[in-house]
Amino acid sequence: MASLQELTQIACQIRQDIISSLAEAKSGHPGGSLSAVEILTALYFEVLRVNPEHPAWENRDRFVLAKGHAAPALYATLAAKGFFPTSELKTLRRLGSRLQGHPDALKTPGVDLSTGSLGQGLSAAVGMALAARYLQLPTRVYALLGDGELQEGQVWEAAMSASHYQLGGLVAIIDHNGLQIDGPLASVLNPMPLDAKFAAFGWEVISCDGHSFPELLTALAAAQKSQEQPTVIIAQTVKGKGVKFMEGDPDWHGKALTADDAVKALAQLQQSIAAKEEG
Repeated sequence: MASLQELTQIACQIRQDIISSLAEAKSGHPGGSLSAVEILTALYFEVLRVNPEHPAWENRDRFVLAKGHAAPALYATLAAKGFFPTSELKTLRRLGSRLQGHPDALKTPGVDLSTGSLGQGLSAAVGMALAARYLQLPTRVYALLGDGELQEGQVWEAAMSASHYQLGGLVAIIDHNGLQIDGPLASVLNPMPLDAKFAAFGWEVISCDGHSFPELLTALAAAQKSQEQPTVIIAQTVKGKGVKFMEGDPDWHGKALTADDAVKALAQLQQSIAAKEEG
């Protein structure tokens, strides 16, 4: 079990690795990667049953990054967990690299599903949960979705199926930062209220601060107790979290970092680390 301080330190390092890898690649998606850092840290360092030395271990828990464009956050987390060397993060999006712009389950250790086409991840997670039940595996399945992704109709077909089949081993986590590439969700195509919608589909609904480890861990612990209902955790987050000039700005959904941007972002993250250590 990692302490809250250790989890915070891991999250800080993951944020720095995200910025560094995106700056090296000169392309990618910073905003939604930074908003998911605490969620991924809590999952991989406290919740998921995985083995970096044996990524294909049959009894492992499964994780689906439905919002596949946030791959830099997943890669940085997998590297921190030991699935591959942190130095490999510098190869993000390069020709021949195992770390492409969206996760590739055939190439990248620790990736359970190739994702990128929004709306499909939860359906695959439902299939994984059904397979685990059929094979009698002690596997739980977690899927991280973007809130803009909930505008896709297939998400709700999957939500209906998960409830119908009473998939208590399935947990969906919504990275609810309220923004997508075209602007605020409410202006583009409003999917709210998320809690009432999932409840109407027969899901157990939990809301929390997606940047608070105590709240995330409490929510994830509650989700593990579910036996016959799938659970959705609606995690309130900030797009671009940790880098002030990115926070809450949809322009940073998929905007490339310049060298100057990276220097400024890393300096802000270092200041944040120093402030936490003094506190």
